[in-house]
This record gives sequence, C-alpha cells and structure tokens, in this order.
Amino acid sequence: MSAGTVGLPSDPPGGRRAALVWGVGVAVYFVAVIFRTSLGVAGLDAADRFGINASALSTFSILQLLVYAGMQIPVGLMVDRLGTRKVLTLGVVLFTVGQLGFAFSPSYGTALASRALLGCGDAMTFISVLRLGSRWFPARRGPLIAQVAALFGVAGNLVSTIVISRTLDGLGWTTTFAGSAAAGVLVLALLLLFLKDHPEGHEPAPAEHAGPAFLRRQIAQSWREPGTRLGMWVHFTTQFPAMVFLLLWGLPFLVEAQGMSRGTAGELLTLVVLSNMVVGLAYGQIIARHHSARAPLALGTVAATAVVWAATLAYPADRAPMWLLITLCTVLGACGPASMIGFDFARPANPPERQGTASGIVNMGGFTASMTTLLAVGVLLDATGDNYRVAFASVFVLQAVGVAQILRLRARTARRERERLVASRVEAVHVPV
Repeated sequence: MSAGTVGLPSDPPGGRRAALVWGVGVAVYFVAVIFRTSLGVAGLDAADRFGINASALSTFSILQLLVYAGMQIPVGLMVDRLGTRKVLTLGVVLFTVGQLGFAFSPSYGTALASRALLGCGDAMTFISVLRLGSRWFPARRGPLIAQVAALFGVAGNLVSTIVISRTLDGLGWTTTFAGSAAAGVLVLALLLLFLKDHPEGHEPAPAEHAGPAFLRRQIAQSWREPGTRLGMWVHFTTQFPAMVFLLLWGLPFLVEAQGMSRGTAGELLTLVVLSNMVVGLAYGQIIARHHSARAPLALGTVAATAVVWAATLAYPADRAPMWLLITLCTVLGACGPASMIGFDFARPANPPERQGTASGIVNMGGFTASMTTLLAVGVLLDATGDNYRVAFASVFVLQAVGVAQILRLRARTARRERERLVASRVEAVHVPV
C-alpha cells in the first residue's frame, strides 16, 4: 500500500452528510472564482471604461493576486486557529462587497480598491475548502477531493467565460457585475445554514494559546518540511501559464495578435476550462492510486506547456494556425490540475493542526508566479508596441526557475515520506489492540 493510500483509524467516515457540508464550501469557492476571473473577459471593456493602457490594466489582476498571495499564510493560520466556517463567512462578505464595488466604481482608483477587497475575500476560500475536505473525508480520498474542489473552481471560470462575457455585451458593465454579486449573498445564506467545521466525534484537539511565538512556530515547522517547499514550487511552476491566459491576457492575445473575433476567442478560453475539468478528474484518479506519479505528472505538464507555447510564439507566420491555438488551449487546461499536485506533496508532510498553514504556503506559489508574469507581460507589451511574442516569452523564465527547484527538492521529499511510512507501520505494530 502506498503512502498516499494509508488510512488512519481516526479518519472521518465521509458519506452523504460530508458531501453536503463540503458541497456548501465548494459552492463558496465556485462563486469566488466567478468573481476572480470575471475581469478576464472584461479586460477590453475595463480598458475602455477607465481609459487605461496595458500596464494599468494588468495592475487590476496584479493587485488582486498580490493581496491573494500575501493573505495565504495569514489565512492558513486563521483556518488552523478559528476553523473553516468563520473564515469562509468573512471571505464571502469581502468578495461580495468587492464585486459590488467594482460594478459601481466611477474611477480607476476605486475599481482597484474593489479588486483588492475581492482578492482578500477570495484568498480565504480555497484553503478553507481543502481543510473542510480533510475534516470530513478519509485521508486516502485527499487527492481526489482536492482535484474535485478545483474542478468546481474551473466550472466557476467557465461560467465567467460564457455568462459574464455575454451579459457584458447585452446588459453592460454595472448590471453585469452588480447582478453577479447576488450569488455571493446566496452562498452566504447556505454557509450560515448548513456548514460545520467537522463531523461529530471528530473534533480537533484544543488549539494552543495563540501568540507570536505560536504563529512563528507554525510557519517555521511547515516551511521546514521539504514536502511543503516542493509543493509550493510545483504550484508555482504549473499554475501560472493558464492563470495568466484566463485571468487577463488570453482574450487580448487572441483578438489583437491572432485576429480573432471576441466570440471565437471566448470559445478557445472555454476550451481551456473544459480541458481543465477533464484532466483534473484524470489526475485525481491517477494520484489516488499511484502516489509516485505526482512529480512525473507535474514535470510532464510543465514540459508540454513550454513546448506548445514555444511553437505558438515561434510560428513563422504573423498568426498561428487554428490547430496550434487549439492545442495550446488544450494543454493549458492541464496547468490547473497539475498545480493541485503541490497540495499532495504538502499534505502528508504536515500534521492536521498545520494543514491550513502548509496549504497557504503552497498556494502562494502559483499566485506569486501569476502576479509576476501578469506584470511582466503588461510592461513588455507597452515597451515593445504590443509585441505578444516577446511579452509571453517571460513564461519560460519562471518555468526554468520552478523546474530547478522541483528537481532540487524531489529526492529529499521522497526520502522523508518513506521515513514517515516506515515509522507509521512500526507504531501500528506496537499499538495495543
């Protein structure tokens, strides 16, 4: 039996009640992703509405991701200390207010502030959902539960791509964003009515006294584990190419550089999302059965992404052929599922009381890379007169950095996991029946 399939006697049982409670948390994450990615189909509208250039437009997403990434460790500590329900409630309130503020923003400055508030609330969702899954389902289901949670986030992206883009054309800016905020009110009501932190009989141990020393120890102990650091670099290296494409620069690239209509470009963005959903289910099943497949899947996804991006950017004609763009979007769909592998390295490396903190460290990786690339693409577009080939070449720099770190930490993490597996078997043998 692999390390990833060892179940603990104290594992929660799962079942319908677990699916219902976890489903409420996933619904919150679903709405958060709709709000997060709504700018991806509204980038050109935002540029016209606020009269801004590419660098200023990228600042919307950069600020949102800066807040998101900066909140990950604090949110992880909050989840470990306060529980999922309280943190998710605060997150829903913040991202709903942020979406409403964005709808009615009269200026670029107020719109920036609204996106920052949205990013703060969004930052509280995914780590909370991961913690909720670990509290309600057996550990052996961890990889699949995490991938399915991410799958619902992808569905939120799909809603944003299809619904938000169409309502913007038909109803306009204010009605679209203000109307979507009603979804935040709905999931808040569901959360308050149905969500519980853990099933009966599986209460966590009482938390230690919170204080600066405790918080520093939580962070230091999580970071000391090579599995946590490897998870962060896997997330860093795999997530950002698709995130940058979907969150902001995919639509302008397809419309302005490839000469597509907005409708056709939207269909290709939808292909990224659909590919993500299919690959996510496959990766979750593979890792649940074969824990050793984690690193090969992550590195294989990075390699495929780099090859297809290079082929697209180096294509000799002014515009890449449709078959190549379809291939690019299909491969980009694997980036999100591959980034979830990072949590599968951090989860077995940390005890339950540090899961939130460790997940926060991992989640910082991809969003830091996305933020850096969003800024680089915007600056390079302004500096080169909208040369997308040069701007998107920045992707390869971050991929090279990430792969070097993954290769450096991979063997050390595997060795620590083997040591833990041997220790757990010895302990099981000596525990009285």
